[in-house]
Amino acid sequence: MEDAGRPKDDGFRALACLDGASTGIERRPPRQPGPREALVSLRVCGLCGTDIFKLEAASQPPGTVLGHEVVGVVEQCGAEVEGFSPGDRVVVAHHVPCGECAYCLAGSETMCEEFRENRLSPGGFSEKIIVAEAAVRSAMRTIPDSLSDDTAVFLEPAACVLRGIWRSGLAPGGASVVLGGGSMGLLHLLVLKAAIPDALVGVVEPLEDRRELALSLGADFSSAPETAAAAVAELTGGLGADAVFDTAGGSGALVACLELGRRGSTVVLFAHAGAGEQAGFELDRLFKEERRLVASYSGGVKEQDAAWELMLSGALDPAALVSARVGLEDFSQALELVRDRRALKVLIEP
Repeated sequence: MEDAGRPKDDGFRALACLDGASTGIERRPPRQPGPREALVSLRVCGLCGTDIFKLEAASQPPGTVLGHEVVGVVEQCGAEVEGFSPGDRVVVAHHVPCGECAYCLAGSETMCEEFRENRLSPGGFSEKIIVAEAAVRSAMRTIPDSLSDDTAVFLEPAACVLRGIWRSGLAPGGASVVLGGGSMGLLHLLVLKAAIPDALVGVVEPLEDRRELALSLGADFSSAPETAAAAVAELTGGLGADAVFDTAGGSGALVACLELGRRGSTVVLFAHAGAGEQAGFELDRLFKEERRLVASYSGGVKEQDAAWELMLSGALDPAALVSARVGLEDFSQALELVRDRRALKVLIEP
């Protein structure tokens, strides 16, 4: 018999992919968490460049709900959930490696087949999500009162950035350059300064307002692309950077990164290229100058743990990168802001 004193649960709204690159709000039926799962009501979800890439590629089946940078409140815990209670404010990442396969054991956790599974259902661009057991166990964290939503929502992307920094081999006191001053480029700046406090970090960005923001966030220089080589030479005594992080993507950006590094330096790819795009640089230069070219696709639990500790310590606070908020019904506005480069990080507030 229905409880007359309890309001009827008619489900929740979710922003779903439709045909092609279009999206629309759908009402989904009520969900109940299973054993070791949690039902979370969303507070904010960050709009990631990967979300935009997937939409523009029209690669998602109709009904898919994107969004994976989430902060919410636990509404209900399934049986056997430990460490969380209804009312807890939490942040959770959507990917968790198995920890046991050949990839995980070799340090390539982000290549694990289980890591590729999305542990959030239906996705962050919705009012509610079910967090799967693996994520509840390994990738969900209670947010203390000392951290804002705007800070905590960067946990997953900060972990991705930190993995690239670790893969770069950048040493304390080393010189680095970030190509691109968008939200992910500036997040690189902040994570570099938090993880390696005495590292030198320059940002190369065509838009003046973003160059100025980079300086205010602690960049040692901020340069337009046409003056980048001179700025790096001044910073490094003419040697070139020890590590260059490509957050722009594409063959042209890769060549630009190689020009900014010293002999023996590392370029970290941290951005999508166009479909089928090929690299175009002189192989002998890579060989004779003993350069390293590495990719950083995502971040595993180890990187999430380390990024979280940087946030808890106060060393990392990316909240200044949040420049707009929109509701689910204004998602198209969020896309326009990012595509027109009128916003850095946009938060969707379901």
